[in-house]
Amino acid sequence: MSTSDLDQLVDMGFDKEKAELAVKKTGNLSGAIDWLDKNADKSIDDIKAEDAQAAEDKSAEDAAQAQSLVCNDCGKQMRGVAEAEFHATKSGHENFSESTEQIEPLTEEEKKQKLQDLREKLAAKRSIQSEQDKIDAKRNEQISRKKTKESEDIKEQLKAKEQIKEAEKKRKEKQDDIDAKKRIQARIAADKEERRLKTEREKAERAGRAPPPMPAVTGPTSSGPTTSKPASAYTETRIRFQTPTGNVMKTFPVDTTLFEVASAVADETGQDVESFTQTFPKKTFDKEYFNETLKDLKLVPSASLVVK
Repeated sequence: MSTSDLDQLVDMGFDKEKAELAVKKTGNLSGAIDWLDKNADKSIDDIKAEDAQAAEDKSAEDAAQAQSLVCNDCGKQMRGVAEAEFHATKSGHENFSESTEQIEPLTEEEKKQKLQDLREKLAAKRSIQSEQDKIDAKRNEQISRKKTKESEDIKEQLKAKEQIKEAEKKRKEKQDDIDAKKRIQARIAADKEERRLKTEREKAERAGRAPPPMPAVTGPTSSGPTTSKPASAYTETRIRFQTPTGNVMKTFPVDTTLFEVASAVADETGQDVESFTQTFPKKTFDKEYFNETLKDLKLVPSASLVVK
C-alpha cells in the first residue's frame, strides 16, 4: 500500500511495526484499522507466532492433500483426472478415490518403453483396421457385383418382354393384313355377285320373266362365286347409290344408321336425301327408317339404293 496509509496509522498512535503488518495483511487503511482493533490485546511476537503456526499447519495440510487417484474396481493408480478419465473410457470402470500416495515420475527408460508400447499398440490397431478395410472392400465389391447382375437381369427381362411385345405386334399386323385382304376379297366377290344378279334381273325384265330369287345360302354355286360367310358375320357393307348426278360407291360399318348414310350422301352430292329405294327386293326406306342401322335393314354385305 502507499506510505500515506502507514503514516496515518502511526499518526493515530498505532505501533509502527504492528501497523506495517496490518497494512500488509489487509491492503487498505480501513481493513488495517479493523485488524489492529481485533488484535489490540496481542503483542507483535504473539502475532508472528500465530502466523508461523498457521504457515506450518498449511504446509502439513498441503502435504496431506491427494497426490493421485485410484481405481476402486481394478486398483490401478493414476496421476490425475485426465488419466482417470482415459482409464474409465477404455475399461468402463466408474469407481475412483483420491490417494495421498505420490506416483514417482517415469524414468527416461520407462518413458521410452511406454512410448514403444504405445507404438506397438497403434501398429496392431492399424493392422486390424487394414484387415477390416480389406474385408469391407471385398464385401462392398460383392454387393456391387450383385447389384450389377440384378440390374443386368432386369434389363434382360425388359428386353425379352419388348421382343415378345414386338413379335406380338408384328403378328397382329400380319393378321390384320390377312383380315383386310379377306375383306377386300369378300367385297370384290359381293360386287361380282351383285353385278351378276343385276344382269340376270335386267334380262328377266326385258324378257318379261320374273326376276331370279335371291340365293338362300352363301356358298359356291354354279352361277359364280359368293361370299364365304353369312351376312351377320360382316362388320362393313358396301353400298352403291344411284343419284341424279351419277353412281356413288361407299363402304360403311354395319351399325351405321340410315340417317348417317343420308348425311354422307348429301355431303357427296350436295343435295338433301329424302328416301332410299331398294330395287330388289323392292322396298323404299323413307325417314321413318333413318334411325335403323344398315344391319337391321338387311343391307349387308352389299346393296344398291336409288337416292331421292
